[in-house]
Amino acid sequence: MFKMYNTNIETNITEETKEFIRGNWINVVSPSDEEIKTICENINIQEDFIRYALDPEEKARIDVEDDDNTILFIVDTPIMEIESGTKVYSTAPIGVIFVRDDYIITVSLNKNPILEDLEKRKIKNIITYKKSRMLLQLFYSNAEMFLNLLKKLNKETEIAENVLKNSMKNKALLKLLSLEKGLVYFTTSLKSNEVVMEKTMRGNLIKLYDEDEDILEDAIIENKQAIEMAKIYRDILTGTMDAYASIISNNLNGVMKYLTSITIILAIPTMIASYWGMNVPVPLQENPFGFVLIVVFSILIGVVASVWLKKKGMLD
Repeated sequence: MFKMYNTNIETNITEETKEFIRGNWINVVSPSDEEIKTICENINIQEDFIRYALDPEEKARIDVEDDDNTILFIVDTPIMEIESGTKVYSTAPIGVIFVRDDYIITVSLNKNPILEDLEKRKIKNIITYKKSRMLLQLFYSNAEMFLNLLKKLNKETEIAENVLKNSMKNKALLKLLSLEKGLVYFTTSLKSNEVVMEKTMRGNLIKLYDEDEDILEDAIIENKQAIEMAKIYRDILTGTMDAYASIISNNLNGVMKYLTSITIILAIPTMIASYWGMNVPVPLQENPFGFVLIVVFSILIGVVASVWLKKKGMLD
């Protein structure tokens, strides 16, 4: 699916259009092969530029094709999905293609909140023929999205930690593991995006006006802040996971120690009963109170062993 938008130069009003007009913004979402072919034939670019951005494993980068004066920017964006009733944090690439001085194309494999905001005009001052401005606003909006989802991810971490404080369940531990994996994705993507923005700033790839440079600098600052937040949250989460791993290990050791002590105590009367149950002459075999005396003796030995193990901390 793809939609095209064009801003009227005189009125600066952006409207959807069905025609391929110079200055169009073409938003491509999960396109079919036929749609890719239609777009490329009408604006004269290679299909690979669109297909690169449809690869979910594609990393943030810049690709310049000098032959047809086309530039491909790929940036990673944060996403939050629901899988089996659980929030999962990851990233997905977005492609932004500058086609000469004629068109700007955004490409994504699935619906993306950044591009949806652009379509709904939630980001102010979107003018399709100002391609550089659109790219930089996308950079800035993307960095803000990372910050917002990082805060939500941190809140999810706090909730999982509170659950673990009350009960060491595998579900809560797996939740923390999933959140840690999300932070790894976020950190890696933020660093890759930083490289793309820094290269855009100093690489003279696109024409930047003073106001554009201010937007890009703000986007870089927001992205650096997101990197620092992700690093802090990741360090905290890693420390938390290590702490709970140690607690679980200590709890297991305590249980094993307690069970071992109980086994020792129960082994004493068993051993005494085994000796007196042999088919050989044993003490008290003719005594009418022999059974009672042996039982009492076994209990006393068990009590003594319990007191001794208690002093040694084996029954705590």
